[in-house]
Formats: sequence, C-alpha cells, structure tokens
Amino acid sequence: MTNAEPTAVPGAPFGAPGTKRPLPSRALVLKIVSALILFGAWEIAGRVPVSLAFPTFLESMGALFRMAVDGTLWTAYAETLQPLAVGVAISAVLGIAIGLWVGLSDFFDWLFSPIFIVMQAAPLAALIPLLVLAYGIGLTSKVLVVCIMAMPVIVLNTAGAVRNTPESMKEMGKAFLASDLSIILKIIIPAASPVIFAGLRLGISAGFIGAILAELKITPTGVGDIITYSRSIADYPSMYAAIFSIILLAVLFLNLLEKTEAVLFKGNQRGYVSD
Repeated sequence: MTNAEPTAVPGAPFGAPGTKRPLPSRALVLKIVSALILFGAWEIAGRVPVSLAFPTFLESMGALFRMAVDGTLWTAYAETLQPLAVGVAISAVLGIAIGLWVGLSDFFDWLFSPIFIVMQAAPLAALIPLLVLAYGIGLTSKVLVVCIMAMPVIVLNTAGAVRNTPESMKEMGKAFLASDLSIILKIIIPAASPVIFAGLRLGISAGFIGAILAELKITPTGVGDIITYSRSIADYPSMYAAIFSIILLAVLFLNLLEKTEAVLFKGNQRGYVSD
C-alpha cells in the first residue's frame, strides 16, 4: 500500500492536515540565489584579494552597519534624496505626458523625438559644467542632472509603446463611439502600460545614477560625499558600503514600482525575464 500525497482541502486552514505549503515563486528563488552568488563572489574576491582597495563583503557590510548606527548614512540620504525625489517625480510625470503626446502625433514625434534621442546619447559629464555655469551648484543643477538622465528613456519608451498600440483596438473603440479621451485612457494606456513601466524602471535607474553623479561632479554632498571622502582617506569598506546602499535603494524602489504596476494593470502583464 503506497502513501498518497496530501492534497489541499477547500476551506481548510493553512497548516492543517491535507493542505500543501505554497512554494516560493521561481522569480524570488532566482533573485535570492543570484544575490548569494554575487555576495559570495564579492567575499572571495576581497579575500584573494583582487586589489588592496577592494574590501570583502563582510567588511563593507560592517561599515554600512556602523554608518547606519551613528547616523552618518541617514544624514547623507537626507541630502541625496532631495534632488533624486524631485528629479524622478518631474521625469516620470513629464516623461509619460510628453511620451503620450509624441506617440499620438506624427508632427510632435518629428519635432521632439530627435531632441530626446540626442539627450540620451549625449555624454552627461560634458553637460554638467554647462548646468553649473547656468544654474550654480545648488539643488536646481542636481535636479536637472537627474532629469537629463531619466526623462529621455521614459519619453522614448512611452512614445514607442503608444505608437505600437494595435490599430484594431483603437478602431474597436471608435466603432463603439468612444471619445478620443476614452480611447487614450481605456485602450491605449492599458495596452502600452508594460512598456511604459519598463521605461519608468529604466529611467528611474538612470535617475539614481544621475543623483550620485551630480554629487560627485557638482558638490560633494550626501552619499556622494561619503564616497569621495572615504576614497580620499582610503576607507574603502565605507566607500563600497555607500555604493552598495544606493544600489540597494534603487533595487527596492524598482521592485515597489513593479508591484505597483501589477496592482494598477492587473490582468495586463506580459511577464518579465525573471518570472
């Protein structure tokens, strides 16, 4: 007599006999495994060492913990998050609005697309001195750096997604006498949402890079100041800890954005490589 595998009983509480424990999603397992491999390789490379200026993962995490406990990290992020939050908000709102505008009109596509293509291809380091000359070394210049990094990606992805919305869907809306606004809000935006949010994720990632680059190139404040100062005194664990913290923040924010997309456009997900 063989033992039958337990099956789930409808209405039975979780953990009761006859119920199965839900398995973690494949995407979550892959993310955890890839993180463990990365951190393990970092630790090994630091112990070899590949360079005297390359600390181990444990040393960097120790420095990160010390900066978090003594408040250095939180004070730095209070400075860094100001231009980052303002720049990302402006880039997201204006980027999607301009992208919709460009995607819906051939004239504005011809007029504005080359501008954002040039902005995306232009070397940002060469533009920073011009921004400093025009707007000084304050918050405005740093916000503009974030916008220049983030907005072109958002605009071009949004415009491409809108432009490639199937004509049959728009014709169906017109056949049911839907207004132009209804077609945009109920057909074009939901159909284009996966690509729009993909552009948002890429743009926000670029915005994080722009925020740190602005702090390194314009004025050493916030997390950029920790990186610059730690490098100058050869405190490499603190330098790598600061870099790791901004990467971790970006990853957490992008995952939050992905969850937001799943809630807003439930049933319209085309999937991700990690799923």
